[in-house]
Amino acid sequence: MTALRFTKVAREGRLTIVTIDRPEAANALHPEASAELSAIFDAFAADPDQWVAILTATGDRAFCAGTDLKYRADHGRKPLPPGGFGGLTLRFDLDKPVIAAVNGVALGGGFELVLACDLVIASDLARFALSEVRHGLAALGGGIQRLARQVPQRVASELILTGRQVPVEEALALHIVNAIVPHERLMDEARAWGEQLISLAPLALRASKQAMMRGRDEPGLAAAMAAQDFYAAVVAMRGSADAREGAQAFAEKRMPDWKGR
Repeated sequence: MTALRFTKVAREGRLTIVTIDRPEAANALHPEASAELSAIFDAFAADPDQWVAILTATGDRAFCAGTDLKYRADHGRKPLPPGGFGGLTLRFDLDKPVIAAVNGVALGGGFELVLACDLVIASDLARFALSEVRHGLAALGGGIQRLARQVPQRVASELILTGRQVPVEEALALHIVNAIVPHERLMDEARAWGEQLISLAPLALRASKQAMMRGRDEPGLAAAMAAQDFYAAVVAMRGSADAREGAQAFAEKRMPDWKGR
């Protein structure tokens, strides 16, 4: 991976921490920043020793203010990497869990990044909005589709069509976030959630995520349950040493030693 200019990445054991690092632009992303994030998530997906990722940002003002509109005004619209905005919104094949640690406002594409994550831990300073309609745009990076799948239809219509900001307490009530913590405790809490996931069987987590996400696109419950037997992550889990280790550890009344294979 080339030197990073707009992002940071750290590996803590089996946990990858990805940080958007453009605080001078409210952590808004231009194509170069999205390309860096895409390369980071490529590496995370390919690394068998990295099991869970946390996505956060520098500072206490903004998680991500979306697309860098000043950059777009000067340079025009440029294509995004295959992973989409932030390297994540079009990454439909990532079966490893990703946790958003939202340290401030998440607007436009920033909210789309949050919606693309599996779990969301929010600072008490966080706010959320699909604000594109206020700038002559639409949230076509998955925000419209994901929000409409995660909240009631009338609520989705209101938030998508008005672009209003959602306070963090309302986001919790709508199940957009999993937990709210005082700002200074955000990363400690996100790490705790990450370590909880790391303590579980990684192949089982990936199979569960794949079955959940792909199952939503099947025409019904019976079709979803029939299709899951052919999902790659499910096949890998069932034939794994970890599956045997789970049963053996239970029989021996000890903690399992997961290997991820």
